[in-house]
Amino acid sequence: MMNSPADGPYRAPADCPVSDGDLVTTRLGCPRCGSELGGHFERCGFCRLSVEQLELLTVFLSSRGNLREVAKQQQVSYPTARARLSALLQQLGIPELGSEPGDDVAEPQAVPESPSSRAELLARVAAGQLDPAEAARLIARG
Repeated sequence: MMNSPADGPYRAPADCPVSDGDLVTTRLGCPRCGSELGGHFERCGFCRLSVEQLELLTVFLSSRGNLREVAKQQQVSYPTARARLSALLQQLGIPELGSEPGDDVAEPQAVPESPSSRAELLARVAAGQLDPAEAARLIARG
């Protein structure tokens, strides 16, 4: 369905509809005075995001990075919200701070010292504060 001018500005396509190659911006224009500038201009990484990814980023920023709130707003589980955020970071070429390649946990966790620590870890998993795989790894090390 085509957008009408009343729908607002059009979203620029990222890929060529003929060859599926990357499109480049070659002309910029000022709607106020009509002047134009031609050349090859680099696109920002955010311009390549899908509508869904932009919505996720908006929710993430408006919740000040609270993934539990992101999961709630997007009506998905915490692990799904975390996976979507990881995919978004990967799309933007941003490494996840504090993680190694293949490691899906961004924050180091304390090793349990006693059976009560194990119960605390399991409670954190139940509350959505800790990834189950990380909890299992910590329990195995402890």
